[in-house]
Amino acid sequence: MSKKNLPVYIQIHDQIREEIEKGKWEVGDRLPSERELAIEFGVSRMTLRQAVQALADEGILERKIGSGTYVAREKVQETMTGTTSFSDIMKAQGKIPSSKTVSYFVTTPTSSEMEKLALDSNQQIIRMERIRYADDLPICFEVTSIPYDLVKTYQKKEITQSLYQTLTKSARHDIGKSVQQVTAMVSSERISEYLDIKKGDAILRLKQVSYFKDGKPFEYVRSQYVGNRFEFILEK
Repeated sequence: MSKKNLPVYIQIHDQIREEIEKGKWEVGDRLPSERELAIEFGVSRMTLRQAVQALADEGILERKIGSGTYVAREKVQETMTGTTSFSDIMKAQGKIPSSKTVSYFVTTPTSSEMEKLALDSNQQIIRMERIRYADDLPICFEVTSIPYDLVKTYQKKEITQSLYQTLTKSARHDIGKSVQQVTAMVSSERISEYLDIKKGDAILRLKQVSYFKDGKPFEYVRSQYVGNRFEFILEK
């Protein structure tokens, strides 16, 4: 699939990311305003905002309320061992897990999703947004990208309610390692509404790529956890 056939916001997403990688903007630099970028790319501010938000969700950009959008600063990385589903974590703590699907659709992957999931430009993904709960208390907002070819034969319910169980029992895949990154940030207005917290409250952002034991990536997740409702335990 040529870049001209990609959705406009993904083309802009990829171009901004490429310009950052080439050094047009350094870590900590403030990007031009949405209005200026929209004019530069010849698109509406809504389309431009989609591209910027996707980059922010991936941790490439950082949006600061009342200040602007910046190239995200590098963070200290810690490796957390094991690959465990949210449901399993909650059950292990004696809590009842549940989730609410906000969106679920087949779409063209961004360059970041292609990179993380080792996909070609002509492949598609399922991207779903969910609010995850423990004992009916919202714990995190989660955006998950999965190769469409991997799960196209399964029902939506099998994917949204128990992806790991579907893959291990129905498809007989062996879950392997995961690579995780955790950063601190503040919640946006949208995320605050989903998680029943105040705008600007502290949250933890987790980016995770999960692999089968044969080394093939099957899941790219961007999660935002309520800071005072969840903690990560690091094992070395």
